[in-house]
Amino acid sequence: MRVALVHYWLSVMGGGEKVLEALCRLYPQADIYTHVLRRDNLLPELRRHAIRTTFINALPGSARHYQKYLPLMPLALEQLDLTGYDLVISSESGPAKGVITRPDALHICYCHSPMRYLWDNWPVYQENAGRFTRLCSRVLLPRLRQWDVLSAMRVDRIVANSRHVARRIRKYWRREAQVVHPPVDTQAYAPRERAGGEHYLCFGRLTHYKRVDLAIEACNRLGRTLLIIGDGEERQRLEALAGPNVRFLGRLEDDAVRELLRRSRALLFPGEEDFGIIPVEAMSAGVPVIAYGRGGARETVQDGITGLLFDEQSPECLQAAILRFEEQEAAFSPAVLHAHAENFSEDRFAQAFTAEVEQGFAALDR
Repeated sequence: MRVALVHYWLSVMGGGEKVLEALCRLYPQADIYTHVLRRDNLLPELRRHAIRTTFINALPGSARHYQKYLPLMPLALEQLDLTGYDLVISSESGPAKGVITRPDALHICYCHSPMRYLWDNWPVYQENAGRFTRLCSRVLLPRLRQWDVLSAMRVDRIVANSRHVARRIRKYWRREAQVVHPPVDTQAYAPRERAGGEHYLCFGRLTHYKRVDLAIEACNRLGRTLLIIGDGEERQRLEALAGPNVRFLGRLEDDAVRELLRRSRALLFPGEEDFGIIPVEAMSAGVPVIAYGRGGARETVQDGITGLLFDEQSPECLQAAILRFEEQEAAFSPAVLHAHAENFSEDRFAQAFTAEVEQGFAALDR
C-alpha cells in the first residue's frame, strides 16, 4: 500500500508535527507532502521520509512568512499529483486536506483544528495584522471559507483530535468526525516520587491565544517563581510584563525540558487549546496541571485529581486557582497522574487510528 502524508507546513516543530511523526512510525513507507519545509528544524523521524513541497516553498520569504501565502495554498494543494497513492492522510490545521485523490483511494483527514484564522479566531488575527493584511483578508476570507467547506466534502473520513474539535468540525464543515486523541510519548517520562516542586512552569509557543500573560500577571501578584520555556512573536511583549520572579528560558532540548518539568510544582496552562499535548506530558511526569477549563483541557485534566480547572481567563481567576492548588498540593499523587496520562499513549493512538483506516477502506468497498 502506497501512503502519502499531507501536512500543512514543516517550519516549527510543535504538537501537530509530533502527530505526523507518530504517523510516520505507523506508516514507514509513507511520502510526505507539505507547503513549506525547513529541514534544519525537522524531527528525527521525519528526516527518514521523502518530503515533497508545493510551489509555495519556492516563493520569496515563504520559510518564515508562509501564512501570508494562504490564498495561494488551495491552488498549490490541488496541483499535487497523488494518483499513485492508495491511502492519503491529511494533517489539517492549516490548509492540507484540499488535495485531489483517486476515486478508489482512501483519504482520511486527521484534524487538529479547522483553520482558526478562517473561523472562530479571525477577529484576533485581524486585530494583530497590519492594515494591508486586514484589507486583503476581509476580501479573501469569504472565498477561503467556501473552499474550506467544499474541500472538507472531498474527504472520505474525518478524525478529530478531541471532542472539542469534533464540535467545531460539525459547526463549520457540517461533517461528523470520530475522535482519536493525539499520541503522547508517555515512555519519555518517569513519574517523580513525591508531590511538590520549586517553581511553576509555562511551556509552548509564545503566541497570543496561549495567554501566557495571565500566568505572568498571576505569579507577579503572588510573588511565585515562574519559568517560561519556548519562543514566539509574543516574547518581547511578555518580557515587558514580567517581574523579577519570571524567567524566560527560550527553546530547550528535550532532556532539559523534562528535568524542569519534573521539578515543577505545577504546569500553568491558561490558553484554550484544541487538545493540548503539553498538559498530558506534565501529568505523565507526575506534575499537576492548572488549566483554563475550556477546550481540550476538559478532556485531559481531571479536576481535583490530576490538576485544577479555572473558569475565566483572567489573572484573578488563575491567581485564585494557584492558591487553591497550594492548599491541596500534597494530595496530588504522581503515580495517579502518570497512570491517567497512559490513556493518551502512542500505542493507544496507533490502535485507534489503524481502526479508523480499516473502517474507511471497508466503507469504500461497499
